[in-house]
Amino acid sequence: MLFITNRFPKGSILSKANRKFEFDLRNNAPSNSVFFCQRHADGHITEVMGDAFLRQLKQSPVRQLLLYIHGFSNLPDDVFASAIELQQLCNAEKPDEVLVVPVVWPCDADLGIVKDYWDDQKSADQSAAAFSRALSIFMDWRSSPANEPETAPCLKRINVLAHSMGNRVLRQTLVDWDKNDLADGVPLIFRNTFMVAADIRNESIHKNQPGKLIADASRNVVVYFASDDLALRSSKVANLKNKVASRRLGHTGPEDISQTPHNLYSVDCDDLNNLYDSPKGHSYFLCGRQRGEAGLVFKHIFECMLNGRVFPQDEFRRSSVLRE
Repeated sequence: MLFITNRFPKGSILSKANRKFEFDLRNNAPSNSVFFCQRHADGHITEVMGDAFLRQLKQSPVRQLLLYIHGFSNLPDDVFASAIELQQLCNAEKPDEVLVVPVVWPCDADLGIVKDYWDDQKSADQSAAAFSRALSIFMDWRSSPANEPETAPCLKRINVLAHSMGNRVLRQTLVDWDKNDLADGVPLIFRNTFMVAADIRNESIHKNQPGKLIADASRNVVVYFASDDLALRSSKVANLKNKVASRRLGHTGPEDISQTPHNLYSVDCDDLNNLYDSPKGHSYFLCGRQRGEAGLVFKHIFECMLNGRVFPQDEFRRSSVLRE
């Protein structure tokens, strides 16, 4: 499994091809460095460096990539477990179609959801610099001789699945990239961006808000939400405790869909989330009622990747309710 991280390793932060890479779990600070790594079947990790990482992705037999940005309070082993499950579901739907690439940002391992939440929120914001640098590395590589852009360009489609606070990481990464590295706005680089149980304000993706950059960078943006997501209720409590009154996008969907970019769609998962992920109702994008069997949310995500359209039966439709 190939992955990207800005978590600190044990030992030196200086990158070196093929060195053994071990996470320093005692250090939850976000690094400004970004590391391109590979996790092997036996669990050991090596750092492969950016060019080799991108070359492996290009040479992979799959047609599409899915960048998976995890939510808060996830240590690396938790992230890898979810990514493996996601990959297995993709393979079951259509082999050699999608390769899952986790984006691992530093979360707090302390006990107590409120403390975890605020430490992780700061970490999400501070991870933007590293991951915007990763996007710049990709853009440079795409036009470099190493990619053979004139004779053998990389044609893989890139999708993003951001879960929970991972949506904050995604938003802030694009804000940082746009502000510090780009002259004419963010480029269209993602085919689909799936915002699942998004732990950001529900007006964050309005046209006049920073989250608009997510729509600018994507052909389609799909918001999945559920009003009885208990993990997001804890998020709301944490925000209120710190005098931040806001409704979460993953609870209500967009505050006003008419104020969002035209390529944004909302999907109400209220009838499914607690059936698929009891009792929290938060990680409902993976399996359905049975372990190992895809749920309707995952199936909808996969169909979007295959078709490039959110509601292919009605091109003007922008919202829906998922029911079994």
